[in-house]
Amino acid sequence: MTGLKLSVSAIALALSFGAVNAADVKSIAVLTPEQGTDFGWNQQGVDAAKAAGEKTGVEVVVAEGLGYGDVRPTLRELAADGVGLMIAHASGYNTAAPEIAEETKVPVAIVDTPTGLKPGLVADYTLSGHEGAYLAGRLAAKVTRTGTVGVVVSGEPPSWNSQSAGFAEGVKAENPNVKIRYAVIGPAAYADAAGGKRVTESVIAAGADVIFGQGNGSSFGMLQAVETTPATDGGKVWFIDVIGDKSSLDKGNLLTSVVWDMTPVYVAMIEDLKADTFGTKSYAIGLADGSVKLLETKNLPADKWAEVMALKDEMIAGKITVTPEFDAAKVRAMMTDVAAP
Repeated sequence: MTGLKLSVSAIALALSFGAVNAADVKSIAVLTPEQGTDFGWNQQGVDAAKAAGEKTGVEVVVAEGLGYGDVRPTLRELAADGVGLMIAHASGYNTAAPEIAEETKVPVAIVDTPTGLKPGLVADYTLSGHEGAYLAGRLAAKVTRTGTVGVVVSGEPPSWNSQSAGFAEGVKAENPNVKIRYAVIGPAAYADAAGGKRVTESVIAAGADVIFGQGNGSSFGMLQAVETTPATDGGKVWFIDVIGDKSSLDKGNLLTSVVWDMTPVYVAMIEDLKADTFGTKSYAIGLADGSVKLLETKNLPADKWAEVMALKDEMIAGKITVTPEFDAAKVRAMMTDVAAP
């Protein structure tokens, strides 16, 4: 992030005024660890913040590529600049952001901390795409030739865990005989593209011909692996992505993606700020309002896609329910085997 200069006097001024009048929110900021061009978590967060700003008439400041270290200085700078909300769009920021919120009295939104709500000050948006992941699991079990699918993750944060569990539940509901290989690149290997490629290749070598990859930057390595490594039967390996749309990069292996649209979440946050209800509720995404959906690609078999869309309708109607599971140990127990660092 450039153009932000820390000023002790500016911070003091911000502190002297205390919290911004909720009804007078004029600008918000979104902070991301990687650039907002990753076709995934970071880009969807930035794009959603901009869209929410347009819908609500507030200015949006983007602070991207901040890394996974200490973001307190940046948070203080943004607070001093007068933003009315700071969206800390990374689980690694969920300690620093509440601290700076207490210090500056500027509200923050964090992830992966559902117990961290503080009225008027801290909101959590631990989102879960488990419904979409369930449908992806049903699809994976329908198209696998080898009878083995893989889940490759760049870490085990709650949002990844719930999708891994939803995917496994979908696979087993479709065909309980399909094996699920589960592999973790590292404890926080979100940007490790080389690790993503290496681990995905190992899962393919173990028999998987469909890979459900959750990785931010590391997903580019996963995609490279499926493009260059044949399945054990000599055929193509399919890739199921999450959060974003990598169709423009696809070389024929992208089956679908569990796409998230966080715009309704950020709009709700801004509206809650203006209504003085910020920090009193949790936020969710799901199939019913379209904030979670499966990406339709040119690679999808028409008959299998139609079957999965029928299942989606059943889920929206309440005929099929999927409960999110955020605990990593319970998620691992759902898999056929686990490879972790």
